[in-house]
This record gives sequence, C-alpha cells and structure tokens, in this order.
Amino acid sequence: MDAVARAPQDALKPRRLLRRSPLNFQPWIPGAAWADVMEPRPLGGRFRAVRRIVTAFLWTLIAVPIQVVLIRLSSRGAMSFACTYHRVLCWLIGLKVQVIGRPSASPSVLYVSNHSSWLDILVLGAVLRAAFVSKAEVGQWPVAGTVARLGRTIFVSRKRSGTGKEAEEIQQRLAAGDSVILFPEGTSNDGTRVLPFRSSFLTVAQGAKQVQPVSLVYDRLGGLPACRRDRPFFAWYGDMDLATHFWRIARRSGARATVLLHDPADPADFPDRKALTAAASEVVAEGASLLRQNRPVAPLPLRAPQERG
Repeated sequence: MDAVARAPQDALKPRRLLRRSPLNFQPWIPGAAWADVMEPRPLGGRFRAVRRIVTAFLWTLIAVPIQVVLIRLSSRGAMSFACTYHRVLCWLIGLKVQVIGRPSASPSVLYVSNHSSWLDILVLGAVLRAAFVSKAEVGQWPVAGTVARLGRTIFVSRKRSGTGKEAEEIQQRLAAGDSVILFPEGTSNDGTRVLPFRSSFLTVAQGAKQVQPVSLVYDRLGGLPACRRDRPFFAWYGDMDLATHFWRIARRSGARATVLLHDPADPADFPDRKALTAAASEVVAEGASLLRQNRPVAPLPLRAPQERG
C-alpha cells in the first residue's frame, strides 16, 4: 500500500462526518416555564425532589393546626413542637444534622450564629428550642411567613425608627425566660466565610443570662466532604429565588449540616457589647473555618479580651 503524503494543514482538518447533520438532543417535553424540570437530566433526581416537596408540604399542613392549639395552651409546648417540626422537616428533605456540643441549660440564652441560607432556620430550629429574629419581609411570604409566626419569630425592620421597639420586644422575651436565635451578620452570604458581626445586633445581650456562639457549616454533599466549590450550592443570598433553590436542594442526596455549639458565657463578663461582639465573631468564624476544612472540632470558649490575653 502506497502512503499518501498530506500537507500539515490538511492533516489537522477533521475527516468528513459520516452524518450530514450533527446530533441534537432536545428535552422530551418542551416548555421553558418549567425551568430545569424539563431539562434532559436523570429522572431519579426529579422524582426525589417531587417526593420530598410533597411530603414536606403535607407535614406542614399537619403541623400548623397542632401548633396553633399549642400556642394557646402552652408556650413551652409550642416551642418543643416547633423543634420537632423542624427536625422532621430536615429529615423529609434529605438533610442530615450533626450536633457537636450541647445547648446551654440556662433559660434566657441568646444564641448568635453565622448565616448563609434559609436552611439555617430548619437546622437551628431542629437543634435549639428558641425563637428566631428575622427581617420583616419574611412575615409577608405566603407559606414561610405563616410557619415563622407559628414559631413565634420576632420580626425586625431595617428602619431605625422601629429599632427601639423591636429591641424591647426581644428583651421582654428574654426576661420571660425564652431563648432567642440571632444572626449578627445582618445578611446571608455564599457560605465560604463569616462576615463580621454587627455590634448593634447584640444590644439586647444585656437581657440574656448567657450568650452562646454557634458555628453552622454544610459539610457533606452526595455523601462526600463538601469543598469550596460546593458551598454556594447551599447558600441563599442576593436575589436568589426561593422556589428554585428549594428544588435544587431537594434533588440532591447525601447532604449534611454540622452545628458546633461553643461554650456559653455571661454577657456581664464583658466590658461592653463591642467586646462581646468581637469575641463571639471570632469564635464563630474560627469554628466555621475548622468545619469547612473537615478537621476535628470541639466547642471553643467565649472569653473576654483580657482573659484571652
């Protein structure tokens, strides 16, 4: 057989395709309004998401009238059932929760935690028997607003005119023996870092008997350790759509959140709220950093600046 010499530029050209037109894969059911529901992806994730969403909705329908009755009968019972509701909801959507440390046994505890997603409400609500402090816009959401009100959430506005009244309501809750969960960052982020805490949020700390920092990290996805690339998958921030984010979370399996409960401290041990804010921010950020690196962790002490020195 004689070899045929080809020019270098001709050798780099691809040979003629056997098919006259390339393959073109299209969704089997058209409809752009359905978002990624109709995209050509494995059906297992879609069936899993539909099952989880339906069961979570049915569980909410069952829990709402029970919570209404408990609120009228006993505030303690309502708080305990709210914890059960969030725990079952995490299980229904396929989110495992790992807890390191113990919640404070004292009444009137102010829990301060980092914040990266609406999932933080479900996770912390399943672990802590406390009321959340949330922005006023959440109270106007169709389903989440009703659930938040039944959970005795304290809604705060971003206007300075109502800050004093809202702080007074939080202190009244603490004076009555209730515990409160606060996100001092003031907003959510992409989950790769902890934003500095705002000292204005800890103005109400003087009404608490103890302050306990909490580090929350989503450290498993698909049963494997979550890396930096996976953090934004759990995060919900900016102008993200809640329904689309919920659908994306419900499709995946093997997700886990780890809650690190640090040692509580008396707010009276700190000279002012700025020192308390700086110490709590440092402890939460350090614990979250260790969790993101998948290292062995243990609760960290919350100490005043002079004690650390």
